[in-house]
Amino acid sequence: MKELRVSAIEKGTVIDHIPAKSVMKVVKILDLENSENTVLIGANLDSKKLVKKGIIKVSNKFFKAHEINKISLVAPEASLTIIKNFDVKEKTIVKVPKQISGIVKCRNSKCITNHENIETVFNVDTDCESLKLKCKYCEKVMEKDEIEFS
Repeated sequence: MKELRVSAIEKGTVIDHIPAKSVMKVVKILDLENSENTVLIGANLDSKKLVKKGIIKVSNKFFKAHEINKISLVAPEASLTIIKNFDVKEKTIVKVPKQISGIVKCRNSKCITNHENIETVFNVDTDCESLKLKCKYCEKVMEKDEIEFS
């Protein structure tokens, strides 16, 4: 069986175990299409865990907490691997935070966050079957598919 090989990166981050349907969402929310770094994207790869998965390798990029929070909302089981000098320095599974601030827009057009210069704050409910966000200010509840990043 032939196997697809993707070159290793010297330093940067590998985002693995992204559900296949969410790969391009992760690319978009991280604005990787406009990145000047080398970005390798694999989609619909065979996976024992997910059946089909995606992987993204970004050279010379180490994601900040708010970017990792975005990934967790789109791909809650994704893993992040930090690469330095071609070696794995750290590998973690993203965690969905209990509260997020400033990265998601409230869908309620009457919410104060859409009219005043106020940072959005959402409580994240992961106890239910799908992820839900509840606005701290207007209490509007959004499903995972309704999330719009700001």
